[in-house]
Amino acid sequence: MTMYSKRFVFSFFLMILITTPIFAKAKPAGLPAENDPEPAELQAFSENKVIPDDLRKVILTALSYYPELKHANIAFVFKHNIRNSVMQAQPKFSSIFRKKANRRYVVNMSQYLKLKNDAKIDIDSLPFDVLVGWIAHELGHIMDYKDRSGMAMMGFGFNYIVSKHFVSGAERRADLYAMKHGLGDSIMATKHYVLNHADIPEAYKRKLRRLYMSPEEFEMLLGEASPAK
Repeated sequence: MTMYSKRFVFSFFLMILITTPIFAKAKPAGLPAENDPEPAELQAFSENKVIPDDLRKVILTALSYYPELKHANIAFVFKHNIRNSVMQAQPKFSSIFRKKANRRYVVNMSQYLKLKNDAKIDIDSLPFDVLVGWIAHELGHIMDYKDRSGMAMMGFGFNYIVSKHFVSGAERRADLYAMKHGLGDSIMATKHYVLNHADIPEAYKRKLRRLYMSPEEFEMLLGEASPAK
């Protein structure tokens, strides 16, 4: 090998050593990346859960922020059609009058997000943080349910059907549970995604504006809850 060739090879490998740290993709803080292997600490939150493979990482990530629900019996189920909703958390009626620790819950999830002109996109194709926020909100509902008596849950269901004011209060509490459990940024990501997506029907956006906390109010509360830097 000539002196010129040796210098070229040395320079080439030196360039690789210098540039690799520059171009390596740093792992962001906070939520795990969508394609990261499932860590053992997330697997622990699958106890007593029925979770579809397509959303396993998303659901376990959200659950990991709710240690109170680690042993709760929750089934996450895809549904072809959920009236006027994308996700919906409910206690199973047959378990309402059981001991609170033995109550069963179901989170119904639409397989698609409906868009304008009958278009739709697979729910599992949404951004990871947006889906985590959606699941976090539904888990907030379960937090709202879990300490209520059977009779209180019956009253809850009745009021949810007949009173829009009651619905608004329940949706607000679900958001606040998520925020208090460290998932406020994910809730914000979900709100912005829905309200700013050009192809999501305006009727659905109006429903969110009418019954849910606005991004502006939620962001203000999130800022107040965050520790001063």
